[in-house]
Amino acid sequence: MSSTIQPAELGFFSALAASPSLSAAGREMGVTTAAVSKHLAQMEKRLGVVLINRTTRRMSLTPEGELLLEHARRILREIDALEELIVQSKASPKGLLRVNATLGFGRMHIAPVISDFVRQYPEVDVQLQLSVHPPPITDDAYDVCVRFGEPPDGRVIARRMAPNRRVLCAAPAYLAQHGRPRVPRDLMEHQCIGIRQGDEAYGLWRLTTGRGSKAHTESIKITGNLTTNDGEIAVLWALQGHGIVMRAEWDVNRHLAQGLLEPVLPQYHTPAADIYAVYPQRHQFSTRVQAFVGFLAEALAASGTLAGVGVGGRTDKRRAVRVS
Repeated sequence: MSSTIQPAELGFFSALAASPSLSAAGREMGVTTAAVSKHLAQMEKRLGVVLINRTTRRMSLTPEGELLLEHARRILREIDALEELIVQSKASPKGLLRVNATLGFGRMHIAPVISDFVRQYPEVDVQLQLSVHPPPITDDAYDVCVRFGEPPDGRVIARRMAPNRRVLCAAPAYLAQHGRPRVPRDLMEHQCIGIRQGDEAYGLWRLTTGRGSKAHTESIKITGNLTTNDGEIAVLWALQGHGIVMRAEWDVNRHLAQGLLEPVLPQYHTPAADIYAVYPQRHQFSTRVQAFVGFLAEALAASGTLAGVGVGGRTDKRRAVRVS
């Protein structure tokens, strides 16, 4: 019997390895658990090695399975890239597009854009995954990640979608009762709502005056009796008068416009949180990725939602940052 790996088995094994169990893999592939088990057993028998250790509750890759998965994913990526190169000039976007975004921003802004996108490009199947933290840049589980801030080093392309900054704000009732901070160190005397997210230093707010060589940044260690890892909850607490919050402007602009929140220390600059679409360099010729990224940039610019208080909302569509 030939020990040659069949091309179709690469996709099968890659999908199987991404699932927590044989039954979950079967549901994802649209076949029975027995069919998945039989196919895996045939592969192992033909290759003469065990690829997956499985128990009644979980499964794990053997060293041989890890090796096969690494090469299978690379080969599948190369096949996908080759197909994109061949058909990009004449074909409309189609195929699977996997998008990741943060919870609140994904629900409020990315999901509606995807709804419009698939109406225009019905041959694209979009999977939207929302997460508290952005996945590693090298993670093969996503094609496009929408994230705040220019990404750290990695072999990716980062396209700036929209300007965005963090805003210090509080409810009028809180400021009336506790007074309004005049300089950054005054924040240490206030109830500040903490948010534990990503790799940012928790409980440390940085405020800057001046620009360029004249810039001066103060790092303030804030305190308060409320902390969360959910930005929406932090904003809700601020609306209820519990303290001062630092939050991206996309999340608080509507409350500022309605007078439900008021800016605090607006003369100081807070860390930038511009919105980027990040994708691997191999997707720079992908019609579905490029179509989605362009569609998203236009949608965010047209919505005006991200046009900040005192900050222009024009999207820079031309800037693509290659990080390598």
